[in-house]
Amino acid sequence: MMRALLLALLLPVPGQAQELTQHFGTGQVQTIVFRSTTDLSVLAPVIESFIATRPNVTITYEQWGSNALYSLTAQECAAGQAGADLVLSSAVHQMVELVNEGCARPWRSSLTAALPDALRWRDELWGVTDEPAVMVYNRDLVPPGDIPRTRFDLLDLLRPSDSPYHGRIATYDIEESGLGYLLAFADSVQATTFGGLMESFGRSGAVATCCSAEIIDAVAQGEYLIAYNVLGSYALARAAQDTRLGVVAPSDYTLVLSRAAMLPRGSAGGGADLLDFLLSPEGRRELERALLIVPLDGGDGTALETPEATQTIRRPIELSPALLILLDTHKRALFRARWRDSFPGR
Repeated sequence: MMRALLLALLLPVPGQAQELTQHFGTGQVQTIVFRSTTDLSVLAPVIESFIATRPNVTITYEQWGSNALYSLTAQECAAGQAGADLVLSSAVHQMVELVNEGCARPWRSSLTAALPDALRWRDELWGVTDEPAVMVYNRDLVPPGDIPRTRFDLLDLLRPSDSPYHGRIATYDIEESGLGYLLAFADSVQATTFGGLMESFGRSGAVATCCSAEIIDAVAQGEYLIAYNVLGSYALARAAQDTRLGVVAPSDYTLVLSRAAMLPRGSAGGGADLLDFLLSPEGRRELERALLIVPLDGGDGTALETPEATQTIRRPIELSPALLILLDTHKRALFRARWRDSFPGR
């Protein structure tokens, strides 16, 4: 617990509180506090489905940025408090750290036990969604022959000194976004192209910014032409409403994220009920409708552009102690220094 206390001191919650709060249901018997990095507009139908058959329950949903949610949860853990009944974050490395520091309470049910080992750790952390990291492009402004299907294609677009894509490529800022840091680090492990991408991003004036909605909106409006490593759930939801957006699962490999759920130590039992709903067949159907579960084979009927063979491109990010390396102080400092070199103007 000493490390959790240090985290709480070193990583203060930003001045602003949660980004959004909404209450669901009118039940007077039980209130469940659900904190997540997931956009309220995306997750609201899933929560409403849960509430529909539980008239005695009210859910208070709080939407947070990943770094702020991590800091708050660590602070409450160090203080012996449980401010939420369920926490769900896309920055799964931060969730592994919280569990490792003893900030979670265990739960086991037939639904959690049915998860594969890669999506369940110590009966205290569970992978709930299935979301590819994608490239998004503007259909009106990117010619068909320029659409990047691989990272090598993206490198080729940035190589010419007079490339029209200079200053028009965007990705997550890893210092503002825990998810962005996770995906960038996973790239550095997976890809021989990572060093080349960082060099090309720096040379071509690529933009590091936050967050998913902001990046996707800017691509649709033509401010950026291509966005790299954006979560497919958000991109596909927006593309379904905006024909200017194209969404590609890279055919060299596609990272797949499962948002991690945790029951904070000392939390009430309602969080486990909500967790089991998310893992149930009904909950999975709702997550699919919300595009928080996205098959790479295109069987969901979305506009995701994939190669013919998808079996070999899938690279899931497993929930395991291996993710703790992302929070090693020395390694994180080195990685961020390298990132700043690539984005000096951020």
